[in-house]
Amino acid sequence: MSLVAEHDPSTFAGLTAVAERQAGDAASLDALLHGARDPFVIRGLAADWPLVQAGLRSPRDAREYLLERALAVPFTVSIGSPGHDGRLFYDAGMDMNFHTARGKLADIFAGIDANEDRAEPPTIYLGSIDVPAHFERVGEENRIDLGSREPLTSLWIGTQTRIAAHNDFPDNLACCVVGRRRFTLFPPEQFANLYLGPIDNTPAGRAVSMVDFHAPDPAAHPRFAEALNHAQVAELEPGDAVFIPSMWWHHVEGMARFNALLNYWWRETPRFLGQPQDALNHAILSIRDLPPADKAIWHALFNHYVFENGPLVTDHIPAGARGVLDPLDAEGAGRLRSFLLRTLSR
Repeated sequence: MSLVAEHDPSTFAGLTAVAERQAGDAASLDALLHGARDPFVIRGLAADWPLVQAGLRSPRDAREYLLERALAVPFTVSIGSPGHDGRLFYDAGMDMNFHTARGKLADIFAGIDANEDRAEPPTIYLGSIDVPAHFERVGEENRIDLGSREPLTSLWIGTQTRIAAHNDFPDNLACCVVGRRRFTLFPPEQFANLYLGPIDNTPAGRAVSMVDFHAPDPAAHPRFAEALNHAQVAELEPGDAVFIPSMWWHHVEGMARFNALLNYWWRETPRFLGQPQDALNHAILSIRDLPPADKAIWHALFNHYVFENGPLVTDHIPAGARGVLDPLDAEGAGRLRSFLLRTLSR
C-alpha cells in the first residue's frame, strides 16, 4: 500500500477507501448503525436537504439560507492568519495559531464574502455550532431520522481548513452539506502511532495528532507510517455522509473555498453516566505518579472493579447493599457525581 503521494503530499492516494453502504429508509439506516464498530459512507443520504440544494447553487446561497434562519445570539468563530494552509493547530510555542471571537453570523459571513477571492485568505471557522441554540428550522428542514437515538446536532462552517486527527467519545454521523470534505480515519488502537499532543492544552477540547498530514516528518514521527497502514479515507461531496464510530481517530479537511457539515453525535449509554476522559484526567492526577508497586495494585483494582467487573465483585455482598457496585441508574449516578465533587474540592 502506498503512503503519501510524493507529487502531492495532501493526498493519500494509496489508502483504503472507507466502505460504502446504502440505506433507503430509516429502518435500513438504523440496522446499519446498530452496534456498528467500523466506519462507512452513504452517498447521497442528505442530497435532498434544502441546505445542500442551496450550496449546490452557490456558496453565497448557502450562507443566505443560514442567515435567514439564524437566531439573534452570538456565534463563536476561530480566525487564523493567512499562510497556514487552513491548518488550525499549535504555533511554535504550543499556543494556538488562531484566535477566537464572538459576533453576529452576518458579520462573520461578511468576512468570508470579503476574502472569498483572495489567493491566501485568512482561515475562518465556526466549529460545533449547537443547531437548536443558534438556528430556527435548520434542524427540522435538514434532518436524518435516527429512530430512538437522541443526538446532539452540530454545524461546522468555514473556509478551507485542516483539523488535526482527534477522536470523540460519541458515535458520529457527519453529513457534508456544502463544499467537499476529506476524512482520514484510524482505528482506536492506533493512538500511539499518531503522536498525540497534550490533553489539557488542545485546539478544541480533545488531544490531537502532532503529525502534519500534508508534510509528515518520518524522522520526528516514524510510527506514523504504521498508522497509515491502518488508515481509511473518505472524500465526501454535498449530500454524502460518513459514520465515524466512537473513539475512531479522524483528520478532517474542508477542501472547498466554503464548506459546511452537519453532524449528529449520540452515545449508546445513558447520558447520566460520566465522560471517560474525566476518569482518565483523575487517574493522571491520583495514580500515574505513584511508585510502581502501588500503581500495580491500582491497576489490578481497576481491572477488578471496572474492566472485568465480574461476579467476584458483588456476589458476596447482599442484594440491596452493593451501592455503586450495582449497575448505575440516574439517581445512583447523581449521588456518585456529588460525592466526587465533594472529594475533588478538598
